[in-house]
This record gives sequence, C-alpha cells and structure tokens, in this order.
Amino acid sequence: MQSLFMILMLILDIVWFIIIAHVIMSWLINFQVLNLRQPLVAQIWEGLHRLLEPIYGRIRQVLPAMGGLDLAPLVALVGVYALRIILSNNIGAFY
Repeated sequence: MQSLFMILMLILDIVWFIIIAHVIMSWLINFQVLNLRQPLVAQIWEGLHRLLEPIYGRIRQVLPAMGGLDLAPLVALVGVYALRIILSNNIGAFY
C-alpha cells in the first residue's frame, strides 16, 4: 500500500508542475516574451490548456467574476497542496 501512496504523491507533484508551467507560460505570453505564432510555443500552450481547462472550468463555475483576474490556477494549486497534506497526514491508512 505504500507504493499506492507514493504513486498518488507523484501524480500530485506532476499536476503541481504542470499548473506552475502553465502559469509561467501565460505570464511570458502576456509580456510578449513568447509568441503564440511560433509552432512549438503554440503546441505546448495548447497541450497545457487542454490538460488544465477541465480543472479550471469547474473552479471558474464556483468562483465569482473577478474582472480580468483569473484565480482558477491559484485555487487549483491550493487544492493540490491540500490533497498532499491530507495524504501525508493519513499515511497510516496506506500501510
């Protein structure tokens, strides 16, 4: 059962990394460091968007409209971190 715990923690680490990469890439695109007309950049952006939009979409349904500010990535990161804490505190259930 410890291997199940380790697999769940690995999945949460990967999700954390993907969300951080998406946030950083969105900043770089908005500050015109990266250009979506470049094929590689557009392909990576579209892949990250397809991976994260189902998660962000559900969060955006619950969050109130904040004008131009999107807090869905922040809420997703807090959720992933909360799941890590819950799993770490209940590691005894995996033995």
